[in-house]
Amino acid sequence: MLNSDTSANYSKLTPTPNHMSQYSHPRRCDGVMPGVYTRRDLLKTLTTAGFGYMAFAGLATQSALASTSPSAAEKSLLLPKRPHFTPRAKRVIFLGMEGAPSHLDTFEYKPKLVQDDGKPGPENEERALIRPQFEFKQHGKSGAWVSELFPQVATKVDELCFLKGMWTNAPALHPQAWPALHTGSPVFVRPSMGSWVLYGLGTENQNLPGFISIKPALAIGGGQPYEAAFLPSVFSATRIGDSKTPIQKCDVSNIANRATTAKSQRALLNLVQANHRDLLKQGNFDQQVEGVIESYELAFKMQAEVPDVTDLSKESQTTFDLYGINQEETDDFGRQCLLARRFAEAGVRFIEVCYDDWDHHGQLVSGLKKSCRATDKPIAGLLTDLKERGLLEDTLVLWGGEFGRTADSPKPDGRDHNTKGWTMWMAGGGVKKGYSYGATDEYGVKAVEGRMDYHDLHATMLHILGLNHEKLTYRYGGRDFRLTDVFGEVHKDILA
Repeated sequence: MLNSDTSANYSKLTPTPNHMSQYSHPRRCDGVMPGVYTRRDLLKTLTTAGFGYMAFAGLATQSALASTSPSAAEKSLLLPKRPHFTPRAKRVIFLGMEGAPSHLDTFEYKPKLVQDDGKPGPENEERALIRPQFEFKQHGKSGAWVSELFPQVATKVDELCFLKGMWTNAPALHPQAWPALHTGSPVFVRPSMGSWVLYGLGTENQNLPGFISIKPALAIGGGQPYEAAFLPSVFSATRIGDSKTPIQKCDVSNIANRATTAKSQRALLNLVQANHRDLLKQGNFDQQVEGVIESYELAFKMQAEVPDVTDLSKESQTTFDLYGINQEETDDFGRQCLLARRFAEAGVRFIEVCYDDWDHHGQLVSGLKKSCRATDKPIAGLLTDLKERGLLEDTLVLWGGEFGRTADSPKPDGRDHNTKGWTMWMAGGGVKKGYSYGATDEYGVKAVEGRMDYHDLHATMLHILGLNHEKLTYRYGGRDFRLTDVFGEVHKDILA
């Protein structure tokens, strides 16, 4: 588990496999219940065989899963926790590029691929090699190669740590690989990496969710990449909009309760929590039911803080220009990146920003131009803003997609899926600046040096945050689970 002083408290809140018996009162021999009835007792005995309670428990489960606010019973789980060792970074901003950007046309220059353009590919002679579709140049003191698609990010290469040996054994399919990038598993439902980070470290602001996903790609893998799975639901992501909704329409105005005053809400919550504490003392704890009864505490607090954090009108025109806000091609993603900075500044532990238009089997040239124009300036602006505010030194920024692209293709203007080798990059707290780690072969097909799969990526990320991936465990179904399963190697060569 985590450490001695947190695991003891945590075990008190974790239901045992036979948790239904914890709140079942002993019956007399005539089958009559004792004189004290709780709401649960009434529901269990009101209808034949307790089907009323079963229905309520089912509805409670659905409501708890749908809720993005932690319950009062679970709120102690969100308090900041001591990491296993001194961290290099305190928080994560993940720039999730769903759809798999072509590493061969963005950050990985392969002269051999240029030379052999049009020749049969090394793995399939019926498919022709396709040279990079855009010009590459070296940038910064590090001399990193970046294509013309990312002119703004190219000015930041001396802040970046390129991971050029990425690979995975997950299927080369988006619905499997995108969840696997988040959870480590392409098949089983597992907690998201954001959920594990929040579980391990808690959050710095008790009035905000600790894990936020801005415009997540729900069309691929559904909500699985953003959920807590068997971890308490309090560790799931709070999702703001979805990738198909313009950011301007992803408002949070409905968080305010217009039916009653804040004073009345506080009085009602105080009464509910007082009754709840009495029930907990009697051993009447069921996570499904209690999650509904007490799920509104943080939501009440969020009413005051969330609208303020998401109000971009307080930012200067200079900041808007930095992120490309109010500019046609960059406005949407620019606002997402600015929100990520504001949430990081407010103490949110894990923030994901998603752009999901990278699946270029055809129209590679026009598609990449569009996607890179939409994201280049906002990403560079985010890195600049974080650094100027002193946040980059303790924020880990991660950029990348679920896999890479092939060097050959049956189409002259497209690239297929490639899970054997691609590029991601990190920036900020804990990683070397202006550094390139790992490599693919001469055509950019297979990772051959510094090979890093999803488990290695997760282990290294947790290490940067001060967490030992082998000790960050949660007992479920009779075994101790962890984000990295039974795998994962920390790649210390990238650490500053």
